[in-house]
Amino acid sequence: MRLARIAHPGGVAFASIEGEGGDAQVLEIAEHPFGKPNFTGKRWPLADVRLLAPILPSKVIAVGRNYAAHAAEFGNEVPSDPMIFIKPSTSVIGPNAAIKLPAASQRVDFEGELAVVIGQPVRNVPASRAASVILGYTIANDVSARDLQKSDGQWGRAKGFDTFCPLGPWIETAIDPSDLALRTELDGVVKQDSRTSLLVHKIPELVEFVSGVMTLLPGDVILTGTPEGVGPMTAGQQVSITIEGIGTLTNPAQAA
Repeated sequence: MRLARIAHPGGVAFASIEGEGGDAQVLEIAEHPFGKPNFTGKRWPLADVRLLAPILPSKVIAVGRNYAAHAAEFGNEVPSDPMIFIKPSTSVIGPNAAIKLPAASQRVDFEGELAVVIGQPVRNVPASRAASVILGYTIANDVSARDLQKSDGQWGRAKGFDTFCPLGPWIETAIDPSDLALRTELDGVVKQDSRTSLLVHKIPELVEFVSGVMTLLPGDVILTGTPEGVGPMTAGQQVSITIEGIGTLTNPAQAA
């Protein structure tokens, strides 16, 4: 199932997307998408609604240096344990919304990533049970003010500006995330081209590690890390991240 959050003629709702291309239909879900969804009976063509961020998490937990080649391109070692940091909920935006480039930074980078969406409240989940607590998977751009990341040491400011966590276009609930193609394009030029099979710390391990640190709530998002090829974007450029079996997340960059 593809779960989305949409703006429709009557307001905002969660929905399921059925069909492909111009025939795709959006079926409104009552209340929330967790558990077995209840449908209201309302539906629209996908072209008649606007896709929003598919979930509004209480927190986004990101994993740094989780592809060996990305760690190497910045001269870093791969950590023995997952390196985690928090992006605030206010950094989340949806498809086609603008990434605002802050005046405080002279270099803002794109980072295409597979994102895990948690489906229930959990704490201390063993890796063997991780799949049972995951709602599904979406695409993320872990936007980073690279110069501030380097100068601050701590990553909170560099990773936490408003609009620095595009998510979307929807959550795919029926997919095996272990070996998916991931590609990032900047104005149509391929910058990142990798596979999720190259993750150093795999998704079950990440869920175990993060849930051992903090309680995860329904809708919380774990960003699994970015492969090599990250780079800067400037106002007027467009970033598109495609993950096999999910779709494409596209966002323009604008001056704040």
